This record gives sequence, structure tokens and C-alpha cells, in this order.
Amino acid sequence: MAANFSEIRVKGKNMLVPSVEIDGRTVIVTGKWIKTAAIRDEEVVAGELVKTPVDFMTALTKGELQADVLTFFQRPPDVTPRFNHHFEWDNYAVVDTTTFDAWWEKLPQEARKNTRRSVKRGVVVKAVPFDDALARGIHKLCNESPVRQGRPFWHYGKDFATVKREHATFLEQSEFIGAYLQDELIGFIKMVYVDHVAVILHILAFNSHYDKRPLNALLTKAVEICAQKNVSYFVYGKYVYGNKKDSSLVEFKRRNGFEQLDFPRYYIPLTLKGRVYVGLRLYRGAVGLLPEQVLKILLRIRDWLNKRKEKFAEEKTDSPSSRLVRE
Repeated sequence: MAANFSEIRVKGKNMLVPSVEIDGRTVIVTGKWIKTAAIRDEEVVAGELVKTPVDFMTALTKGELQADVLTFFQRPPDVTPRFNHHFEWDNYAVVDTTTFDAWWEKLPQEARKNTRRSVKRGVVVKAVPFDDALARGIHKLCNESPVRQGRPFWHYGKDFATVKREHATFLEQSEFIGAYLQDELIGFIKMVYVDHVAVILHILAFNSHYDKRPLNALLTKAVEICAQKNVSYFVYGKYVYGNKKDSSLVEFKRRNGFEQLDFPRYYIPLTLKGRVYVGLRLYRGAVGLLPEQVLKILLRIRDWLNKRKEKFAEEKTDSPSSRLVRE
């Protein structure tokens, strides 16, 4: 089976990777030392990702697409392991959107207060079409700060055309929700519907409007829409990343009614190197292998370095020579 190339985005940058079509799925291979095969855009691909793992294994081992490991997951609510292959429990941060009222009543008082505060301070939240006006607002949001959540922000510094193109994926499955203050976009969510799940692909708000709690208002509106459309789960990425169980993001999700939902992710070795990789659980990466206390220390160092970098960039931008150049 001849290999082709498919474009993917890694940490905000586009790149071409080897790919092949198997059973109606585009399978891509990434990695250098260990080459991992996975379904392209697996989080938003409808239907059962892999019906017969043996067919995928045979195609990968006999074709031109060289891979050491095949990985895929079972999408909730299908969480009972069905294949006799090595797996580990992966997880989502989810809201059960069977009814809006049930979620709202379970929210901590502070979260409900924040949503009401957003309304009182003039924020209007609504579903909006993806057009140039929305894309311009998203472009402005992306360029507020080079650092978000303690890490370099991938979309910072990109031009309007690039931001518009990168947020225009999966439009036939997507819904955009905007938070507006006097007709200015101050936050948005892009969620993608797949089977009975709605997955957040992008969520962003101005730090300068934090006092108006636009993120709380956006999440409330998203849950309301999901309940109206009979979506089973509203997904906000992972609840826990590896051993990183204590973070501001985890706490934010918990306060807004998200819970951890576990599901099986399979890791099937295809080569001797793949068997060693799977046997040693190296797919967990540093976040899954290092003790939580060590991770906390490393993350604090990372955050400090990124803050220093952001401060240096601001000072450089505001220097006399920079002002002369702008003038």
C-alpha cells in the first residue's frame, strides 16, 4: 500500500506527514525515534475509529507506511474495552448535557455568580456564523498576549489570513459562540459536533476583560445549546494530563461543572522497537512518567521563564528605539 502525505498542525505549525488510507480512515505517522500511527483528526472523525484492529495492523506492516505503534481510542459513551490489545485509560473533561438544569443546579455557587456577573456587566453571548467579522475579532484576541496559561501562545503574531484559515476547519460540523461587549468580540468558543459529543476546538477570551467573566458565560451558553441539540457530552479536552493532577486549568474545569470521564486508548506494537516502547509505557511522556511533585517544580520554572520572556518582549516593544521605528 503506497504512502501519501497529509497536512497536520502541531503546536500551531503546519507540517506534512506520511499517510495512507485504511478502511475509509486517513492514518498518519508522526515521530522520529518511535513512529506512531494514528487516525488523522481522530477527535472529530465520526463513527467508530477502528472497527477491526487486525486489518489496520496488517496494512501498516505490509505497506510503505512504516510505523512502530498503532494508537486509537473508543469515543464515549462507548467506554467498555472491546479489543484484546494493550490499552490504558485516557480521559475527557465532560459535562453530561442531558439537561441544562441538572448541570446548572450542580454548579458551585461561585460559577453561577460569575455567569450572572457577566450578564450584569454587559456581556452578550450568542451563536454566530463564521465570517470575516468574526475572524477579525478572533485575530485580535489571538494577538493580545504571546503567553497564555504559562506557555507561548501558538496563534500570537499570525496575520489575519492565517488565523481565519486555521479557524475555518470542519465548518460543516462546527458551531461558534461569541461573547460581545458593546459589539466587540471579547471571547469565543468553537465546538465541533461528532456523533453524540461536542468537542471544544478553540476557547479564548481577552485577559483584559477577565473581570466580566466571559469564559463562564461562554461555557454556560455552550452547555445550553448542547442540551437543546440532544448532545450527550460537552468535552473540554482532558480533565487530567498524565500526573499533572493539580493545576489552575483542572480547577477551572471542576468549578464549571466538568467531570472526568475515562475511556480506553489502545497502543498496539507493530515492531520490536514498538514492543519495547509499549512495554515500558514510554507513550505516557514526561507528564505521565515523572512524579507529580517533580512536575510541579518544572512547571513553576517554565512559568517563571515564560513570564520573563513576556516582560522582556513588552520592554523591547516599548523601548525608545522601537517607538522611533513605529513613528
